[in-house]
Amino acid sequence: MARTAFFWDESSFWHSGGNYALTMPVGGLVQPLAAGGLPESPETKRRLKNLMDVTGLMGELDAQSAASASQDDLRRVHPESYLREFKEMSDAGGGELGLRTPFAGGGFELAALSAGLAKGALYSVLEGRARNAYALSRPPGHHCLPDWPNGFCLLSNLGIAIKAARAAGLVGRVAVVDWDVHHGNGTEAIFIDDPETLTVSLHQEHNYPLDTGDANVVGEGKAKGANINLPLPPGAGHVTYLEAMERIVAPALRRFKPDVIVIACGFDASAFDPLGRMMATAETFAEMTRMVMELADDLCDGRLMMAHEGGYSEVHVPFCGHAVLQQMASSTTAAPDPWVDTLKARQPNARVNAAFSEMLRDLEAFHLG
Repeated sequence: MARTAFFWDESSFWHSGGNYALTMPVGGLVQPLAAGGLPESPETKRRLKNLMDVTGLMGELDAQSAASASQDDLRRVHPESYLREFKEMSDAGGGELGLRTPFAGGGFELAALSAGLAKGALYSVLEGRARNAYALSRPPGHHCLPDWPNGFCLLSNLGIAIKAARAAGLVGRVAVVDWDVHHGNGTEAIFIDDPETLTVSLHQEHNYPLDTGDANVVGEGKAKGANINLPLPPGAGHVTYLEAMERIVAPALRRFKPDVIVIACGFDASAFDPLGRMMATAETFAEMTRMVMELADDLCDGRLMMAHEGGYSEVHVPFCGHAVLQQMASSTTAAPDPWVDTLKARQPNARVNAAFSEMLRDLEAFHLG
């Protein structure tokens, strides 16, 4: 049986941004942090890979790199004017094109490599070389619009991968489920009028971007109903995420009948994340992974691909990611979350969960009728 493929490249850890303190440029009253830079640092990803090295899980995966996305791949999503400006700024030593998207020299090539990792992972699943696949993509991609980067995202990794696979005749209907804590506004914008792509985003309401992610954005034209936003209130926690998956995401996927399920796998819904307030645990991510694997088995011969997005807790992301990849690989090699008891104790109580459930009932009625 084909193994779980894990796409990564040391070079992706070398992408660097500017002098920020969390999401604010340093200057005036904003004092530099000791570590410096954006929260989108290489350490969360590197520490995930390192943890899998230590536990032995890496040895159970088909680990590999991939070729960078080609210019033709990039042009299917991004206009030539944007790519030219990005490349010129990259060759000149770096800069910032959009909102919170600083990059150093060579940033264009590293972003193309990140998109290439996502493309390679998707192709490995569609061509039957892997049972499922994970791309440790960096920089991330789900916020990037065709002509405007934002939220640490410079190219649309998933948009590029999906459109390349379609151009190669490998896939028709694609379902994208985004459980990053921030709204997947870039992916939404790219596929908003595409009836062959279902886009679902579970996110903390009005976290980032402040003005996107509302439930009433459901797709345009023939794609009406093919975009589902699930804006969740801060603190929603483990129970609410699983209930949203069971009551809204799973029925939507069954109705859509995709040829492959693609996950924008952010870990910033983690209870320890500095940019989110959602109280998810490593178990939350493992359970959501189990659910989408079962859906993939039922709907599309198990074809499932994930691409790494956000997640900024250097200590907790590795455990959340390990739980996901352990589940994908059907492995017994575990990295127990050392905060599991603490996080279970901090979850919303029954009364609050009941209120969250009522909120989901309204979203369920809106999206599924």
